[in-house]
Amino acid sequence: MRELSDVTYEVSDGTAVITIDRPDRMNSFRGQTVDELIYCFKTAWASKDVGVIILTGAGDRAFCAGGDVKERAETGSYGPTEWGTFEIERLHRMIRDVPKPVIAAVNGVAVGGGHVLHVLCDLSIAAEHARFGQSGPKVGSFDAGFGSAYLARVIGEKRARQLWYLCELIDAPTALSWGLVNEVTPAAELLSTAREWAAKINAKSPTALRFLKHSFNADTDHLSGLSHLAFDGLDVFSDTEEAAEGATAFAEKRAPDFTRFRR
Repeated sequence: MRELSDVTYEVSDGTAVITIDRPDRMNSFRGQTVDELIYCFKTAWASKDVGVIILTGAGDRAFCAGGDVKERAETGSYGPTEWGTFEIERLHRMIRDVPKPVIAAVNGVAVGGGHVLHVLCDLSIAAEHARFGQSGPKVGSFDAGFGSAYLARVIGEKRARQLWYLCELIDAPTALSWGLVNEVTPAAELLSTAREWAAKINAKSPTALRFLKHSFNADTDHLSGLSHLAFDGLDVFSDTEEAAEGATAFAEKRAPDFTRFRR
């Protein structure tokens, strides 16, 4: 294992636990965080000691608050990366393509890009205090690929549009009733429940699980092309005054004023 600063990785009883470890930033991700997450998922993919992967966040406030908007407002980017590019789209593909079930243990707020990460996982277990939602239109960003189109497959068109257009968080019981998560547990039992589910899965045929995951994904893999288009568009949009207004307003803790950008 290489040295990690933003993420922790541990394996026991056939399960890899990948933890976003930036609790002071609500486990939001910068470029380095994404690089380390990709590295951990690749490590788990290649390891014969791993049959199931759990993705979670450090602390009890946040699973992941999405991209580090403060860093984006301060520096104009999400910081330096190993390959010189911000690889969030590659991380999305990694979660879908790794031939092992991925369980999101949502230990707090899952918002924006962090919400997309849990949606992409095969299963989601939420702590009772967890909250869910999108924030892109408030901070000058969007995910017009898996984060919206696949979300609509999971919870339906109307509810997906509600999350994106209103940018209001929903609580864990509502997420359960919408089919956005599989189970809600007390916070103290979240990781143990995720490990119990992983143990049950690890007792099953890994080859059968691999084929099942690919089969489940096949129906929506065409969204990968839409995702490429969306992230190319986001790269262009991120350099505009409109996107900058969203990030700056977030950093200044004020409401953004997008009125001058209407057409």
